Amino acid sequence: MAKEEKMGAPILSSTALMGFLVTLIILCLLPQISLAKDTGITRHYKFDLIYFVDQDAKCTRLCHTKSMVTVNGQFPGPKIVATEGDRLLIKVVNHVPNNISIHWHGIRQLQSGWADGPAYITQCPIQTGQSYVYNFTIVGQRGTFFWHAHISWLRSTLYGPLIVLPKPNVPYPFAKPYKEVPIIFGEWWNADPEAVISQVLQTGGGPNVSDAYTINGLPGPLYNCSAKDTFKLKVKLGKTYLLRFINAALNDELFFSIANRSLTVVAADSINVKPFDTETLLITPGQTTNVLLKAKTEFPNATFLMTARPYVTGLGTFDNSTVAGILEYELPSNSRHATISSKKLPLFQPSSPPLNDTSFVTNFTNKLRSLNSPQYPANVPQKVDKHFFFTVGLGTTPCQKNQTCQGPNGTKFAASVSNISFALLTTALLRSYFFGQSNGVYQPNFPFSPSNWFNYTGTPPNNTMASNGTKLMVLPFNASVELIMQDTSILGAESHPLHLHGFNFFVVGQGFGNFDPKKDPADFDHVNPVERNTVGVPSGGWVAIRFLADNPGG
Repeated sequence: MAKEEKMGAPILSSTALMGFLVTLIILCLLPQISLAKDTGITRHYKFDLIYFVDQDAKCTRLCHTKSMVTVNGQFPGPKIVATEGDRLLIKVVNHVPNNISIHWHGIRQLQSGWADGPAYITQCPIQTGQSYVYNFTIVGQRGTFFWHAHISWLRSTLYGPLIVLPKPNVPYPFAKPYKEVPIIFGEWWNADPEAVISQVLQTGGGPNVSDAYTINGLPGPLYNCSAKDTFKLKVKLGKTYLLRFINAALNDELFFSIANRSLTVVAADSINVKPFDTETLLITPGQTTNVLLKAKTEFPNATFLMTARPYVTGLGTFDNSTVAGILEYELPSNSRHATISSKKLPLFQPSSPPLNDTSFVTNFTNKLRSLNSPQYPANVPQKVDKHFFFTVGLGTTPCQKNQTCQGPNGTKFAASVSNISFALLTTALLRSYFFGQSNGVYQPNFPFSPSNWFNYTGTPPNNTMASNGTKLMVLPFNASVELIMQDTSILGAESHPLHLHGFNFFVVGQGFGNFDPKKDPADFDHVNPVERNTVGVPSGGWVAIRFLADNPGG
């Protein structure tokens, strides 16, 4: 099954719709706290939600022309650039028929949880003809983030980079690169993704898949009719480039490689990591990765493909295709190669791991470690106030009367956390909590651990039915939390990307099979585990994270 960042499953709350990427949001009880005064400037942006502006409001890829919702007529949308400490005022005006909200993925939203963006969780969506101003300050964060729609599947076209630079005179923990380049992965759908998800919700079956992956909105030469729609990265000899990778695809984890080049990973989800070299990146939906690319010092007499293709673990259908861009070297004007056309140069292709190469993924993720320097410490919670154990996986829910459903035995597929599938709201959860009007909106009794224990990664139980509910867990302010997320084999094991709104967390451990509470914690990394906001629960395995519940309403 595919995975999506769900329409606001509150964490510690329920999960959401169908086998999708679970988005976790925490609600903390809070004493009044104050933030350091804003030391930056106020930056104003305006997002007009409109249809694509070229060719009579239509966009063409793969020789297929369609109308699509965009921000300011751009696909992908505009880049936001700020400096740590800046205040952002982003006015979003909705000119299209869809209700829409925007999420600022990875931004912690300290004391501005209402600006986070998941529809019916922190806000009601922006209706047609209406506008909303997102007002928040970036506190203690810098790096690569992104923004996207957070309702239904509108983020298939509504997304763009959000780059936060360090404060003035604060250097990177590596030599300053010659140039910085955002590279954002997405998808192209010949069909209307809103019609795809609408059919999924109605029939309970698996969704159709995209027709192509994209790099900065372009499918590249390996797809039909797409040679002219190719992203080209032009580099100068001997220069070092900081590539800011973002996976904004709806569902798929991706491998990325550049022919004949290794990359140096320096940051994950905006947090600096101990640098390491790799020929292939693994990047999950919702994750960002910064790498250094060192250009050759002599002209290579060649051009090089940059490709991304899916990492696949589940049993469902997926887009088994490859997006490609081209790395080209600029020629110095005095070069003896100055008259060479890049079209006549040989084009080298990279090798990528097999589609299901879990061994590579495990080795790659194990290399990610926090920098843990005096300037960038890894403040891993050493004591734990709250221990939670959640199962994550697929289940089923009953089909409505007089309706034919496409799930197992006429049921509907349903994603669940601890066997609870998220019931959509009609009002904003955070507003209900703030005004003391939560009665009938949600229940604050999400279970600390599953009510029914079984062999999670072995033979699945006969009963695959999940319950529906809007449940959450209210945490005391500043509680330190350890959460184990266990994949299950119900309807097939698969990797599950999960994003935690309003918080970063430390990935202190992961493994395969069933988590053993007596043995596995002995191997946890309490010193320099990677700090992230999005993590993949391994297929047929588990992941352990720790965080501090220090963001009320986050």
